[in-house]
Amino acid sequence: MTTPDHDTLVTALRAAGCVFAEEEAALLTAAASSPTELEGLVAQRVSGVPLEHLLGWTEFRGLRVAVAPGVFVPRQRTGFLVEQAVALTAPGRDAVVLDLCCGSGALGLATVTELAGRGIRARLTASDIEPAAVACARRNLRALDARVLEGDLYSPLPPELAGRVDILLANTPYVPTEAIAAMPPEARDHEPRRALDGGPDGLDVFRRVTADAPAWLAPGGRLLVEASRAQVPIATDILADLGLVPTVAESDELDATVVIGTKPH
Repeated sequence: MTTPDHDTLVTALRAAGCVFAEEEAALLTAAASSPTELEGLVAQRVSGVPLEHLLGWTEFRGLRVAVAPGVFVPRQRTGFLVEQAVALTAPGRDAVVLDLCCGSGALGLATVTELAGRGIRARLTASDIEPAAVACARRNLRALDARVLEGDLYSPLPPELAGRVDILLANTPYVPTEAIAAMPPEARDHEPRRALDGGPDGLDVFRRVTADAPAWLAPGGRLLVEASRAQVPIATDILADLGLVPTVAESDELDATVVIGTKPH
């Protein structure tokens, strides 16, 4: 069977709404082991299957991160959360990092890798409620000797971690329920609903994470959560009510907002 012409692939992908059709065609061609497999991959992509699920990986902060069907694909804007976490971690001692709602483990992987580049050794624990995500995160984090636990937020964590976490990463779902229907099909139809739906105002899981965060953070430890700009006033009030000092970091370039809560010393 003849390999489909590159221009034909690009045309099909572009007609399906793929903005980066040229790049996607090249990636799918490289991933396919035969013309038949390539046609199948393109057909799946045209139907709305995320490119990352077809390739089995995505690039995040310069790292190749494994992803799989049923696993949330890390967004590039979330790299801004990692950037903030690394910048706020003072050198001079080991850091304890906790990644809740870890998905593929991309945030923990990137944070620990970049801390190591600054000479900071970090010990990572991650958790997620989705079995497929846990399996994926264990694959991505194996080289870091990280603990990846299955369960709801803090429930699977070892008690000895309480009061010792320096950096608590939580890429919680923050899309309001009524806005899910307007999301791109590749997210809405192929990623876990629990990884997207943040409840009526998008902050249901944020509230659950922050409620217990003070008990797990070390003095001076920080909770970092991605949110929308519209959610900032409510989110910062929640943090302040819990005794955490709220700050906000924003990136216009990435359209990213990170809400940070610091536990006083």
